[in-house]
Amino acid sequence: MSSNTTIETLHLFPILDRKLMELLKSLTSDEWDMQTVAKSWKVKDVAAHLLDGNLRGLSISRDAYFGEKSENIHTYRDLVDFLNQLNMTWTNATKRLSPQVITDLLESSGKAYYEHLKTLSPFDDAVFSVAWAGQETSPNWFHIAREYTEKFLHQQQIRDAVGKPGIMTRELFYPFIDTFMYAFPQAFKEVEAETGTIVSIEVATDIGGNWSIIKNENGWNLEKSNNLQASAKLFIDPETAWKLFSKSWKPEHVIYKVKMYGDSNLAKQTLNLVAVMA
Repeated sequence: MSSNTTIETLHLFPILDRKLMELLKSLTSDEWDMQTVAKSWKVKDVAAHLLDGNLRGLSISRDAYFGEKSENIHTYRDLVDFLNQLNMTWTNATKRLSPQVITDLLESSGKAYYEHLKTLSPFDDAVFSVAWAGQETSPNWFHIAREYTEKFLHQQQIRDAVGKPGIMTRELFYPFIDTFMYAFPQAFKEVEAETGTIVSIEVATDIGGNWSIIKNENGWNLEKSNNLQASAKLFIDPETAWKLFSKSWKPEHVIYKVKMYGDSNLAKQTLNLVAVMA
C-alpha cells in the first residue's frame, strides 16, 4: 500500500479505555478468574498484560528507559522468546495484585499513555518497528495502530471469556482488523507465484472489509479494493478472524468456519496470517 496510507486510531484510545474500565468494574470475582482464549492466561492475567503495555510504553517511549535488555536477540524467534519471557515474569509478579489495584492502575496509566502518544509526530520513526509486518523501521502512526490492536485484542479476549460484548463494532473493530492486514504480505513472503497473482481476504459483515495482496517482482503488496479478480480468496467472519490472526486459534481449528475459493494452496496460506509477536 502507499506509504501515505495511514490508519487513524489514536482518537479511539479513550473510547476503548473507557469501555475497558466499565468492563473490569463490572466483573465478579469468579469472572476475574475465568480462562481466556489466550492459552494460559485468565482474565486477571490479560488485564495485567494490558497494564504492562501502558507502563512499558510510558517507560520506553516517554522516558527513554528500556529496563531489561537482551544481548542475544539475533532472529525474529529470539525476539519472540524474549517478549514471552517478559510477559511471563510480569503476569507472575502481578498475581499478588488485586483486581481493584490493577483496574485503578490501568485507568491512570491509560490516560497518561494516551497523552504521551498524542505528542508523537505520525511520520517520525517509532521507538520500535512493527516486526510482525516485516518492518525494520516503522512510523509512529503504525506503532500507535499496533498499540491499538493490542488494547482491542486483549479487551476482546476478556469480553469473550466472560460473555460481555461491546467492542465488535465498525468504529472499533475495523481499524483493528485493518491494521492486522499489514501482516498479510508477510504470510506469503516465502510463497512463489506468477507476477500479478492476487490473493484476497474478505472479513464478513458490515464491520469487516476486503483486503488483497498482489505479487510483483519485489514480493507481495497489500491493496484495499473490492474490484480485484483474485486467484484465491478467503471468506471469514469477524469472530474467527480476530482469534485466528492473533494465533488464539490455529488454522486446523477454523477450516470448517471459513470458505475458500480458487487456488487451494494459496487460499489455505491465508490462514497463516499472524499479526502478533508469536
